Amino acid sequence: MDLATLIGMLGAIGFVVGAMFLAGDIGMFIDTQSVLIVFCGSLFVVLSNFPMGNFFGIGKVAGKAFMFKIESPEELIQKAVEMADAARKGGFLALEEAEIDNAFMQKGVDMLVDGHDGDVVKATLQKDILLTTERHESGVALLKSLGDVAPAMGMIGTLIGLVAMLSNMDDPKAIGPAMAVALLTTLYGAFLANVIALPLAGKLEVRMNEEKMNQELILDAILGIQDGQNPRVIEGVLKNYIAESKRTVNTEE
Repeated sequence: MDLATLIGMLGAIGFVVGAMFLAGDIGMFIDTQSVLIVFCGSLFVVLSNFPMGNFFGIGKVAGKAFMFKIESPEELIQKAVEMADAARKGGFLALEEAEIDNAFMQKGVDMLVDGHDGDVVKATLQKDILLTTERHESGVALLKSLGDVAPAMGMIGTLIGLVAMLSNMDDPKAIGPAMAVALLTTLYGAFLANVIALPLAGKLEVRMNEEKMNQELILDAILGIQDGQNPRVIEGVLKNYIAESKRTVNTEE
């Protein structure tokens, strides 16, 4: 569970709703027409921009902003050094029984055990990195599209409300509801974009970059093991992936 995403989003929603309560009756901020225009309208516009499969997977994609398990670079480096040491002592077949939780690392190790050429291993893993990144980018683009569309739909609702208001200037009772539609659609559009869609897109982009960096770290580790490099040399190269303040000096011989 990513507490930063959960706390941040709940906090933002809480402050907005709290401000509504302080303003008076919460019911005055609820309007069915505005909800239909902004929330339903925005979703259908996004649907028109993306394949149906991607659109209906938006819930699963957004869920990764809250539930996403990923190894730290330090853990991957430690595992890579252990495997490099095992391969140096017993050959690539010694890696066959290694316990590896990371699927991408497991794939690379399997290719080493199977005796694939270095160029084939590199090309295959780089292709996996590219495809994984493209899948993440598709989810980010969908949420960013929702963040762009929602304020625009809010503006459309505002114009509808203004037209309705100006068309009924002779009926004072009709002016209030029309003005409510005009203002609430703008509010809903800004809320959907800036409190929900864009923050989720931003967090998914962070996750995408974290996973891509880990995969590139693993790729360098696999290629180093295949080249028969000293485990300490591999460790030194891989530590470039972590912040200098987190690097520790290894005193082992």
